[in-house]
Formats: sequence, structure tokens, C-alpha cells
Amino acid sequence: MKKIVIFGPGPQFKGGIANYTTSLAKALNKLGAEVSIVSWTQQYPSIIPRDFIDRSSKKNLLENTNIKVEYITNYNNPISWNKTVNYILSINPDKIVFQWAISIQGLPMGWIANKLKQKSNIEIIFDLHVVAQKEGSKIDNFLLKYALSKPHTFIVHSLKTFEELKKVFSNKNFILLNEEKEVIEGNEFNFSNTQKVIKLFHPVYDMFVPDQNFDKEKVKQELGLKKNVFLFFGFIRKYKGLHNVIKAFAKLANERDDVSLLIVGESFWNTLDENKFSTKIKKIIFDTIKKILVRSKDDESNYRPLELINEYNIQNKVVVVNRYVGNEEVAKYFQVADCNILFYLVATPSGVESMAYNFKLPTLATRVGHFPETIKHGYNGYLAEPENIDSMYEVMKEFLSNPIPREHVAEQAEKMSWQIYANAILKD
Repeated sequence: MKKIVIFGPGPQFKGGIANYTTSLAKALNKLGAEVSIVSWTQQYPSIIPRDFIDRSSKKNLLENTNIKVEYITNYNNPISWNKTVNYILSINPDKIVFQWAISIQGLPMGWIANKLKQKSNIEIIFDLHVVAQKEGSKIDNFLLKYALSKPHTFIVHSLKTFEELKKVFSNKNFILLNEEKEVIEGNEFNFSNTQKVIKLFHPVYDMFVPDQNFDKEKVKQELGLKKNVFLFFGFIRKYKGLHNVIKAFAKLANERDDVSLLIVGESFWNTLDENKFSTKIKKIIFDTIKKILVRSKDDESNYRPLELINEYNIQNKVVVVNRYVGNEEVAKYFQVADCNILFYLVATPSGVESMAYNFKLPTLATRVGHFPETIKHGYNGYLAEPENIDSMYEVMKEFLSNPIPREHVAEQAEKMSWQIYANAILKD
């Protein structure tokens, strides 16, 4: 029996990476591995003015498993980094899979990985959700190179991420393998002088189970939705392009009375009580640091796309659930919708896209990032040109004229299972 440690946010945290960490642990456990999750207690500098804890979900996602979870690593306390190393060494796993999603975590993650490399023979794998940062800062490149120089093996979810990795380490020789560890790219005869990269995918979330007794028309009526429902789901961030979704939908809504836009998600930077003194202090310090480090075009301080709903006078055709939705509620919103909208400005393999596959829900996305790898235009979804409102409007209109068969979406989902993914990690 192989021992695997997954380092990443445990199930008490909000968001896609926490869901991903839990789902991967369960998939490995199901295949017979002894799995431990080693989690953060705090993932980011304490000055960041945001609540990262999931206070909405009630169900224990690790129920009926023997997966152990240890909350130990505090970003702000280097002593805890050393405790993390010692705890992982005490488990003595065959492999550790670090969940890499943001460069600001590069210092503790790189330090922990380096110590493990020095003190053990554990295979260190970095599971790359992203390389190029969606919101860039002046220290990103340093932190990227520091942390990503430590692992023995990488996992990427798209070819685009692999290309970004090659740009960061232009002097390295990489060998790209598929889930069977067969060579896709690189010199297999020079194996000892290359670094392994396994090309996988973002698996389809199976933690959100469709309700077999779901009454779509009843829920539409309860929510005030019209016949055709376009869903935007997830954290409201600038890179996700909700402002463009609203603008494109407004064009469609001016022509038709049978369409609704359902927006479900928490405004990312609006989770703390604005009146609390501690929140005010955090915001002052955080805003000052951002002005120094973050590129002005990536600053989200004044990103308020929901204001466009009134500006375009489409209040009667837009339904907004502006809060973090617990895991138990997720199915309702995907089952009441007719399609999923991902008009992102930049993209890495998307957890929201993966959730949509679980409900056989077609996706309309922009031609950015990995989307052209997973979405075949007109077959299992539609692709619009990025930052082009007319193109987005046209694909929304095209979807209404030529709906995507749900079985086409299911075809793609079958290729992206957790079993295939977990097997690739366990395979030597």
C-alpha cells in the first residue's frame, strides 16, 4: 500500500483548491492508498482582508474514509513550516503532492519542499493549477522560480500550463508524459537529465451529486427565472470577466423576454465586516502594498461588475445570489441552468467548468487558456473571442438556436475522471 501526502487547503477552507484537495485524497484512498492531507491553518499573509474559511457547508466530505487531515502550516509562522516538515517525515510517504495555485505561497511551499528533498527520498510532485499568475505582482517571478525549482515531478492540467512552465525555466529539459507515463514530448533516451511533467486534466468533480427528483420549473419559479437560464457561478473576480458577461447578456436581453442571467457567487474582496477596526487596518496596509507590487491593470480594488445590472436596466432579467454557496446548495444552481458561462479574460483549467461537466451542463467560454483544449465549438460548448462583447452575444444567441446535446458534454466528462487522475499519480 502506497502512502501519499497531499499538501493543500483542507476541507475547512472555501474554494476550488480545497475541494480539489479533498476530491484527490478520496480518489487515491479509493484506489487503496493510505492518504493524509497536510493543510494550512493560514494560507496567506494575515494582512489580506478576506475570510477564507467555509462557514456555509455542513457535510463532512471525508465521512466514511480513513483519510487523516492535519491543519499545521501557518503562512505567517515559519516555526510551523518546520513542524510541517517533521510531521510529513513522520508519515514517511512514498510521494507528496503539493497543490500549487498562487505564487505568494512560494516561500513556505518552496522551503518545505526543499527540506523534504534534503532529508528524505520522498518523490516531490507539484500539481500545477497555474503557472502564469492571473493577478500579477513584481515578486511573482522570484517566488515562482524559487518554489518550482524544488519538485522532482510536475503535473499540468493543460498544454498551455506546460508552455508557461517552459518559459519560466527556459534552460531546463522537460519530458512530457501522459497518464500512462508514455512520452508525449521530449527525449526519452535522455531521461536522467530531464524533469518529468505529467499531462493530465482538471478532473470532473463528483462531490456534487445531481438531485434525481429536482423540479426545474418549480425552482425557476422560486428564483424568478425565465425559460432560458445562463449561469455565472463562482467567486466574482476581475479575470473571470463577469462585466463582459453582463454586457453581452444585456444585448441579448434587449431582444428577448425569455432569458435570465443567474449570478451565483461571493464578491472575493467583500467578506469581512467593513466597520470593524481590524478590517480597516488590514485594508489600509494591504492596499498600500498592492500599489507597490501589483500591476495597476490587475488591481481589483474597484471591481464592481454587479453595478452594471442597473446601468443596463436589466434588473428584471438578472438574479443575483451574492454570497458563498455551501456545497449542499451547488447542485440546485447547476440543475436549474441551461448553460454555464465562462467568459474569462485569462484561464487555467477551471473548477467551475469541471462542476458543469458533472451536471452535463454545456459551457460557453472564451478562446483563452485551456478552453480550446476541452471545449469543441458547437459540439460540447461554444467559444467566443476574448474581450469581444459582440462575439459573446453571438455565441449566447447561437446556443439558444442550436442547444448542445447533454450527451456530448458527458463524452468529455468521461475522459476526465478522478480514477484516471489518481492512477497516474500512483503509477511509478
